Amino acid sequence: MTPQASPGLADPERLPVARPELPAVRTPAWQKRLLDLAVVIPGLLLLSPVLLVAAVAVALSGPVFFRQTRIGQGGRPFTIWKFRTMVVNAGDLGDTPHLTVGDDPRVTPVGRWLRATKVDELPQLLNVLRGEMSLVGPRPEIPYYVQRYPQLYGRILHLKPGVTSVASLVYHDESGYLSRFGAQAERVFVEQIVPHKIELCLRYALEATLLDDVRLIAMTALRMFSPPL
Repeated sequence: MTPQASPGLADPERLPVARPELPAVRTPAWQKRLLDLAVVIPGLLLLSPVLLVAAVAVALSGPVFFRQTRIGQGGRPFTIWKFRTMVVNAGDLGDTPHLTVGDDPRVTPVGRWLRATKVDELPQLLNVLRGEMSLVGPRPEIPYYVQRYPQLYGRILHLKPGVTSVASLVYHDESGYLSRFGAQAERVFVEQIVPHKIELCLRYALEATLLDDVRLIAMTALRMFSPPL
């Protein structure tokens, strides 16, 4: 599948959403919300020592948090939170400013550990608490890609974005995989990885039960501290 670029958007506050022909999710939204709250509230308390250590380590080289606009359910933009893993003003540096590929020199030493363990993603539990994200769902993308490829990303904008997904586990070391393709990394990302991720997320949403969500959350938690070799 070759995505088609979009010349622009009529409403910058809300991106167009493709109308899915299949049911959006098997699990009712209220059940997923109850699961989110049941996991996130105690999870933030249990993980507070990890969050504190990570925050202190990141603060030694600059701001603790990285905030970025992502496109959420219904095409609505929201601000995602992460621990900062790159040097300040990293977006102005590098050959692929929208992607992190291989041993990207913009990533700090602390940031490499945070990325490998996915601890940098933990502040997104606040996004889940606010209802902007769910624990399980397709990863939200930046406006740059959603605007350029609306037909591609529009297939999943009816779903609430998540902290983890089947696709997140399959592409646990996406950066390392993309490093094999050099200057073609962004093309491989858009034409191969993104369509596969979307298919995985759509299939999961259509078939998965709440128990499947619990299993996926547990698998993600176990994988966090098993970084790729």
